[in-house]
Amino acid sequence: MWRCRVMKLFSSWKFPAILLFGIGLSSIGSWIYFIALNLIVFQMTGSAMAVAALYIIRPFAAICTNFWGGSLVDRVNKKYVMVVLDVLQSLFLLLMVIFITNLPVIYCVVFVLTMIETLYSPASSSYITRLIPREQRQRFNALRSLLDSGAFLLGPAIAGILLTVGSPIFAIYINAGTFFISAIVTIVMPNVEKHLTKETTMERLTLKMLKHDWKEVVIFSRLYSFITLIYLLFGIFVVMQTAIDSLEVAFSKEVVGLTDYQYGVLVSIAGAGILIGAGVNVVMVSKLSIPFLMGIGSIMVSVGYILFAFSNTFLMASAGFFVLAFFNAFANTGYQTFYQNNIPVEQMGRIRSLYGLVEAVCIIFMTALIALLSHLVSVGVAVIFGSVVILFVTVMLLRLVRIKH
Repeated sequence: MWRCRVMKLFSSWKFPAILLFGIGLSSIGSWIYFIALNLIVFQMTGSAMAVAALYIIRPFAAICTNFWGGSLVDRVNKKYVMVVLDVLQSLFLLLMVIFITNLPVIYCVVFVLTMIETLYSPASSSYITRLIPREQRQRFNALRSLLDSGAFLLGPAIAGILLTVGSPIFAIYINAGTFFISAIVTIVMPNVEKHLTKETTMERLTLKMLKHDWKEVVIFSRLYSFITLIYLLFGIFVVMQTAIDSLEVAFSKEVVGLTDYQYGVLVSIAGAGILIGAGVNVVMVSKLSIPFLMGIGSIMVSVGYILFAFSNTFLMASAGFFVLAFFNAFANTGYQTFYQNNIPVEQMGRIRSLYGLVEAVCIIFMTALIALLSHLVSVGVAVIFGSVVILFVTVMLLRLVRIKH
């Protein structure tokens, strides 16, 4: 009897486990690339502004892709497009190595890689939703959060080792290899869209088609305004986190008065919070509802930001960092499951892409606004303002998800 149960469990989780392996590998590789690229650009130019340009390129590349990417993704076979995108990322990383002394080429490659990543995100979300049964999604998303947390810690550590024994270029080679392996892993996954015809997948994107798709998203948003509001509130939550995080270093050093060593410890505490929170999330996820994960999780993240914003000692800042890091896995697991359960899988690409377009614009705007506020008033006031906005948004989010469920 127990052998039958084990075999049944193995059979039901065989492909999700393989998929999680590919996701984890890509996440670690992305962190290695992220650190190596920052170091390469800084060593080449000696300019912090040149490094900052890498961060500016990403949201602009997302904007350039999101308004048409979802329409493309919804009309192609997700498995095969994921394989192609993984291979393209590997090839463009190798191209970056060839032109590693040419800064404009590096920026162009980063722009293209971000466009590919922007296409990959809705494609993988749609594929995962089709592959994972509804009753397994919450645990799958919890395990994915754990892998992302592990990548957050392992990626920089592995990058540090690679940079010690090799060079930043060697680290980028490793990242190219992880994308290639991820493509191989995806090839062995089942084809969940055998119903797609060749005529559908070869259909050309036109302005008329894009307008039709945008109209469909607007119609869905109006018909399911409750779901849309929850989705957008969580998006604002993410936008405000990004904006506040841009002032993290300045606030820690100028307002709290931390030394470089203390700030390093603070980051380590956040890493520990992320990993422990993701581990607890995996253990408890089957006993927790989506409203609890998404609502209480986001509320506690905002509490962590409030603690950090009003801190004047290392201990209080550490408590804030640990709390916000610990509960991030809960909030993200709840959000991903809510998204998969409530967004039509046939429209998932265009809905995610167009909402992602709005999110990218808001990130640019809010990051600039927070930076301007820190310049005109003070860094402390800017962080407090952002944290209070997050708290207000998450209180609204909690009330709505409780009504929904």
